[in-house]
Amino acid sequence: MKLYDSAAAPNPRRVRIYLAEKGIDVPKVQVNLREQEQLKPEFLAINPFATVPVLELDDGRHVAETIAICRYFEVVQPEPPLFGRDAYEKAAVEEWQRHCEIDGMLAIMEAFRNAVAGLKERALTGPFGYAQIPELAARGKARTARFFALLDQRLASQEFVGGSHYSVADITALVAHDFGVRTKVLATDDTPNVRRWHAVVSARPSAAA
Repeated sequence: MKLYDSAAAPNPRRVRIYLAEKGIDVPKVQVNLREQEQLKPEFLAINPFATVPVLELDDGRHVAETIAICRYFEVVQPEPPLFGRDAYEKAAVEEWQRHCEIDGMLAIMEAFRNAVAGLKERALTGPFGYAQIPELAARGKARTARFFALLDQRLASQEFVGGSHYSVADITALVAHDFGVRTKVLATDDTPNVRRWHAVVSARPSAAA
């Protein structure tokens, strides 16, 4: 078993944090995205969508996409549960993991990939080139601010994104937050509850994975 990884990319970091929380060690193969190794035929044979992370099983089968990989390991090793503990918590984690991914992570990606000069013809991930649309950069930044304002309201009354326990929703929110701050898409001046939550989750050893 091995994990196709990329150290600087946000989605592989989500899997690394998840595995660290589970105490699972998987050998990693680095894919150099700057050199566009994900577009080479040998990698496209592994994942035709040209994205990381990808998990390669011992029998040669592959699982791509962050949450799909995490769900695989949730079945293999259920403890500690990171997708919720009872029926309601599972639903809440699923709901907020999707919000963190769609309204957080993807909004930040929209802003970042439509503004950075080095991605002029790579506004979307994948094997095909798409031109940047500057208006989408502005829209992505606005979407990001609105989402983290809503998240701040939610975290005013609970410790973690999905409820009273740390979950995969916190992992997605943490990585989105850090990537947004690093790319200057996200400012957290007006979100004190997000800052409180971030201090807690980023202090977990897994956050360094």
